[in-house]
Amino acid sequence: MAIRDWPAEERPREKLLSRGPHTLSDAELLAIFLRTGCSGKSAVDLARDLLLNFGGLRPLLEAEQSEFCKAHGLGTAKFSQLQAVLEMSRRHLASELSGRTVMNSAKTVKRYLSSQLRHRQSEVFAMLLLDTQHQLLHFEEVFQGTIDGAAVYPREVIKLALSHNAAAVIFAHNHPSGIAEPSEADKAITRRLRDALDMVDIRTLDHMIVGNNEVTSFAERGLL
Repeated sequence: MAIRDWPAEERPREKLLSRGPHTLSDAELLAIFLRTGCSGKSAVDLARDLLLNFGGLRPLLEAEQSEFCKAHGLGTAKFSQLQAVLEMSRRHLASELSGRTVMNSAKTVKRYLSSQLRHRQSEVFAMLLLDTQHQLLHFEEVFQGTIDGAAVYPREVIKLALSHNAAAVIFAHNHPSGIAEPSEADKAITRRLRDALDMVDIRTLDHMIVGNNEVTSFAERGLL
């Protein structure tokens, strides 16, 4: 049965408008994105098949273009639309931090860093550069490494911080393993970078590690 023949209260689009997006299942949300089904399948049926084949919503959203476009009912147009939606989400999170004191917005910072780094297949080291009020000046991915780690050079970190006239920084990197526990190497490089920045009067406020389902804060752990 086509979705248009369903009772109005069961149609994903009408359900979203009347009850809110949080009430929809992953399949219903994906069905709205897909808009149409395929021969013999409604958009919801197709969405359920895709979620099953990819192993869930997140693997689908983070799939490479070649993998995504091989799936029945998808293609380059849908891939482009999805990337645009994901990028709008990242920019929305960035705008939430703009003009706000970052250290008073820890949850937003974690959400933002997760959106930027969680899906990366290799380790990426990044910095949030902050002004004297701890408001965001700039976010930059500084180093990219292999799955085993990223080469982090204090001289380049200092150079970047000074170029943006930063008064403080928050470091961040992802663990492709998905486990957000700081390693001894993570602790050592954090101390090294903190001490280097102290020499030029730039404070290190935190170092956050992005895993699959959590972001670990050095400051919250008392590791700074």
